[in-house]
Amino acid sequence: MLLCVNSPHQPWNSTLPTLTLLPNCKTSNDVNQIHARLLTTGFIRNDFLTTKIILNFISSPHAHLIEFARHVFFTRHAFRVRRKQEDPFLWNAVMKSYSHGREPKQALAMFCLMLENGVCVDKFTFSLVLKACSRVGLVKEGMQIHGLLKKMEFGLDVFLQNCVIWWYLRCGFVEIARQVFDRMPKRDSVSYNSMIDGYVKCGMIIAARELFDCMPVEEKNLISWNSMISGYAQSKDGLNVAWELFEKIPARDLVSWNTMIDGCVKHGKMENAHHLFNQMPKRDVVSWANMIDGYAKLSSIDVARSLFDGMPERDVVACNAMMAGYVQNGYCMEAVKIFHDMLSKSEMIPDATTLLIVLSAIAQLGHIEKGIALHRYLEENGFSLNGKLGVALIDMYSKCGSIGNAKSVFENIEEKSIDHWNAMIGGLAIHGLGKLAFDLFMEMGKLCVKPDDITFIGVLNACGHAGLVKEGLVCFDLMRRVHKVEPKLQHYGCMVDIFCRSGHIEEARALIEEMPIKPNDVIWRTLLGACKNQENFNIGEPIANYLIGLDYNNPSAYVLLSNIYAGQGMWNDVSRVRMMMKERNLKKTPGCSWIELEGTVHEFFVHDKSHPQVTEIYSMLNSLWIPNSGASYCQS
Repeated sequence: MLLCVNSPHQPWNSTLPTLTLLPNCKTSNDVNQIHARLLTTGFIRNDFLTTKIILNFISSPHAHLIEFARHVFFTRHAFRVRRKQEDPFLWNAVMKSYSHGREPKQALAMFCLMLENGVCVDKFTFSLVLKACSRVGLVKEGMQIHGLLKKMEFGLDVFLQNCVIWWYLRCGFVEIARQVFDRMPKRDSVSYNSMIDGYVKCGMIIAARELFDCMPVEEKNLISWNSMISGYAQSKDGLNVAWELFEKIPARDLVSWNTMIDGCVKHGKMENAHHLFNQMPKRDVVSWANMIDGYAKLSSIDVARSLFDGMPERDVVACNAMMAGYVQNGYCMEAVKIFHDMLSKSEMIPDATTLLIVLSAIAQLGHIEKGIALHRYLEENGFSLNGKLGVALIDMYSKCGSIGNAKSVFENIEEKSIDHWNAMIGGLAIHGLGKLAFDLFMEMGKLCVKPDDITFIGVLNACGHAGLVKEGLVCFDLMRRVHKVEPKLQHYGCMVDIFCRSGHIEEARALIEEMPIKPNDVIWRTLLGACKNQENFNIGEPIANYLIGLDYNNPSAYVLLSNIYAGQGMWNDVSRVRMMMKERNLKKTPGCSWIELEGTVHEFFVHDKSHPQVTEIYSMLNSLWIPNSGASYCQS
């Protein structure tokens, strides 16, 4: 505990005890003690001491220390009478805490304050405010600063011109950035590398290569080579060119190796990736995580786990890669176990990505108790639900069957994005609460929340599940006429589903024929399923034959066609279709059900005998059998 006690060797009016205590100040209580001493001794008016406090605290990792430094600056330094051409060093230090911190817009406010109060601005001031503008995408303000910079003596400074280029690139103005680059009287390696990186990130690999090739040899460095390798490695047909550059590079660093491995992984070339991995002179956690991710995407989960177990040291990135691999391949319990292992280690602190993966795993498992526990963890550790975590939490509760909890989370989020609305509408849809989903969509309009294409998929799905044909038509019309969202294949699929579920087969077929997009097999199968349910032979038979011709390895069309024939009593045709399936070795994927009992999820397939308590289960089912129903449940 920090105590501001006067040393017997130092008088009360000495600043030395306070200066000695500054490096050890960490908590809010420490700040309060320092502040109290400043006020009681009158040192609050000592410019030397307050400057030291500002410089000691302004770059601290502790938010309360930064806030105190800003308070001292604005109350004791910002508005005092200034000497002509006073050094803006202290202003810049405070501005940096904003431009590099959580409130970048405040850096722009400080910049305006400096100009209004006649405070001298220098190169560093401009670089800080441009960084702030780039972080939050302030286009108009950034252009005004660029215009002001042109009027300054140091406006053509290479460092500042590089900051301008970076700002334009971050805001997506690649061509304007190139104009600034071309007009620079002098360029350095940062100028070239910024433009090359900007081109690469925009997918303009040819423009990046042209600039790379004409770059002076003395300016070309590892960053230049790695940017080009990354650009080609990520492009569709560029892996071979990336290999050529990797072979030519004068010297390789860890980034070079990891970039090539990542490129091989993304193109599914795991043999090449493993060859590089084995050749690496040094590996880091990114190297291991890339390999784990690559094998997991190829469903080689055992190989991925073997790599994970073989890591000399693990961090959150590696754990996230392994957990994501498990979830992608349906091993959700294993992903949750890794998460609990992380919690048991004090040095391993889960990040937002970890929690998103775990929420997805719990949603797939349907473990409501684990979901509630994770929600409590988020609250206790101060994670914000305004972003993706809130969306994932709503989705998890919806998929675990607790629509009430999902609604509670949604209502308590202060800054809702469109993704939060979409998650809530989607949750209501899967629970068959179509009217509530439609009402929530209408509420979005009242609150001026602009829906996107995913919103309409959710609402249309909800209308389909609830049989709300009129509401579905209204939604589809609003999407095109009011919100100017061009319907995609999924939207047409939803509308076909709405018509089919309500028995309007002719309207569904008419919509398919009028679609400006070619319908896929899912849309045709939706209509075919409706034809089977409504015993509409005339429309169903040609659709089934079309689907069989489209993909003769998909058993669903055969089964539906067989059922349509059976409904018409056409048993010879039923036998013919069944024979076709047998000849082509096609089997219908069995249905599957899950039930959670005392924290364990049990999975059952049709005619499944694998459960360890199968005898007791069938015995219970047979005890529930009603004799007159004509059904019994037996194991044979």
